[in-house]
Amino acid sequence: MPSPEERVLILAPRGRDAAVIEQVLDRAGLAAAVCADVTEWVSCLRAGAGSAIVTEEALADSDMQALSGWLDAQPPWSDFPFIVLATRQAGPRTQRAADSLKRLGNVVLLERPINAETLTSAVVSSLRARRRQYQAREHLLERERAQDQLRRANEELERRVAERTREVEAAHETLAFALDAAGMSSWDIDTETGIHRRSPGFDAVFGYEGSGRAWDRESFLDHVVEEDRDTVAEAFASVAETSKLDCECRIRRVDGAIRWIAMRGQVKRDTDGRPLRIAGILMDRTEQHITEEALRQAQKMEAIGQLTGGVAHDFNNLLTVIVGGLDMMLRRPEQTDRVKRLAEAAMGAARRGEQLTQQLLAFSRRQMLRPQTLNPNRLLLDFRPLAERAATGAVELTFDLDPALDPIRIDPAQFESAVLNLIVNARDALEGSDGPARIVVTSRNVRLGTATVADMGVPPGPYVVVSVADTGSGIPPDKLQRVFEPFFTTKEVGKGTGLGLSQVYGFTRSAKGFAQIESEVGRGTTVSLYFPRSTDPAGEEVGTGPVGAIPLRRAGEGETVLLVEDDEQVLGMAVESLEELRYRVIVTRNAAEALEHLHGVERIDILFSDVVMPGGMNGSQLAVEARRVRPDIKILLTSGYVANLDEGQVLGRGELPVLNKPYRRDELARSLRLVLGGERV
Repeated sequence: MPSPEERVLILAPRGRDAAVIEQVLDRAGLAAAVCADVTEWVSCLRAGAGSAIVTEEALADSDMQALSGWLDAQPPWSDFPFIVLATRQAGPRTQRAADSLKRLGNVVLLERPINAETLTSAVVSSLRARRRQYQAREHLLERERAQDQLRRANEELERRVAERTREVEAAHETLAFALDAAGMSSWDIDTETGIHRRSPGFDAVFGYEGSGRAWDRESFLDHVVEEDRDTVAEAFASVAETSKLDCECRIRRVDGAIRWIAMRGQVKRDTDGRPLRIAGILMDRTEQHITEEALRQAQKMEAIGQLTGGVAHDFNNLLTVIVGGLDMMLRRPEQTDRVKRLAEAAMGAARRGEQLTQQLLAFSRRQMLRPQTLNPNRLLLDFRPLAERAATGAVELTFDLDPALDPIRIDPAQFESAVLNLIVNARDALEGSDGPARIVVTSRNVRLGTATVADMGVPPGPYVVVSVADTGSGIPPDKLQRVFEPFFTTKEVGKGTGLGLSQVYGFTRSAKGFAQIESEVGRGTTVSLYFPRSTDPAGEEVGTGPVGAIPLRRAGEGETVLLVEDDEQVLGMAVESLEELRYRVIVTRNAAEALEHLHGVERIDILFSDVVMPGGMNGSQLAVEARRVRPDIKILLTSGYVANLDEGQVLGRGELPVLNKPYRRDELARSLRLVLGGERV
């Protein structure tokens, strides 16, 4: 059955016109429907039709309002085709008839009488035109459906984008919260554009408010303290080769405060290996560094506690020689030869006591740690007397050192602390041992392959290994894997903090090496420290040289020493030594008194001051003020122990020469000669 949209609607209410037209269309195989009036005709148009045939008189006799309403309601794609059968007229149509035809719009006007072929041809043409309109309708509908699908797709995409954006923002917020909780901040540098992005905490570490500052490598290095700048610059320079940034340093904030920071970063490259960006984190490690320093100091103090018995024994022996000798000299001062012999023995004992004190101070003092390129054998040999006291006389301590050992870059104080901890642990492991109690310290050059260092996080290559082996009880396998953990100890309660081996492990890692431990129950333990060989030559050992190498210098032409010393007995000895060397001496007991003389007009050639003094100004601070007042003045400081970190840093720069206490007259004369001559002490 044909679709309603294919039928032809016929409105010809007079005579037999409608029947004849229907018969003609039926013979042509075209579906047709006859409408009795305009109302039915409009109703059928609304239901659907391909074309419509209407007589002109039917239009003239009908109310066109309903038809006009339907025509106005046509969709944009529709321009319905009408075939109007007109009656031949002698003159023009009336205005009403012309308006009716114009109102229909798409009209084919056929004058009667017409033959069947003409009518059929006109109907077929109008149906064809209507079909094209239907096609346009389908295209429009398809386009609308496509637009609707696109709209829905866009809405879905926008929803997903909004959802992902919320997820990303939540992730960023979570990351920012986690980084802030961990004391970290993130940073990201686009290597192609140079654009630097970072979290707000980054600027805050350096003391800036907000994030408007522009950062680059140079501006970052400007904040790094001078002593650490070369190391940080090397870390930046190695990024191109290693694709990683890993450095720890001190920075100076805009308010002048010093903070410890650590930077970690990694390079992202394209498929051709070109760097696209480098991103990472910045950590403020000041509190952690303070804690670690306190732990290191506590571990040193624990090790020194282990030495107390041996040191006390040695000092008592030395004091016995000194006190006994002085006692006998006071009893019979007239026996010159005997007094000289006893004095020489007391002097030798005092010098040995001085050496022991210097070893303890070098080990225990709190100072800024600085790596040096050196031969570890030299440290081990200098350290040997202290190590023997730690091992005690009941243990055989031997050193097996390779004379061709390569140099390494380490901090000497940390190295000595690590070795001493290992020797103390080995000594404790030998307690109650049935066999011979033996500790062996060895040093060797080794070359480690890729397989050997695969799990160590270090590159293969040449290394120096320093080992401490004992013949003690050994460590059970279930505990061997935990020995480097902080606070883990196999010792009894009260006999160890469990920090010793963790400190050793941390030291080797900071030196870009690693530590290994091997142990067998009943046969002993060996702890090996591996350090990468340094390509720099070992620093030359600076010795004081024999005193007699430089002739004794006495003052000439009234050279004046401004002496600053708060200890009366030391002051008296210093005055006597200086006057014997023929210097003119101005005696003061604190920095304030010394400054009064410095602001005066009397001649002062050299300031000779103790470092540690009461009164709010120490010797190094006095020296700075003295040079401000008298720029050409020579300065020599003396100290038995630098207790304050800042003092140690000032003295450590080499700007101010220091004569260590105790000193002899000849050593004082030598130091004065070098300083007044413009040489280094």
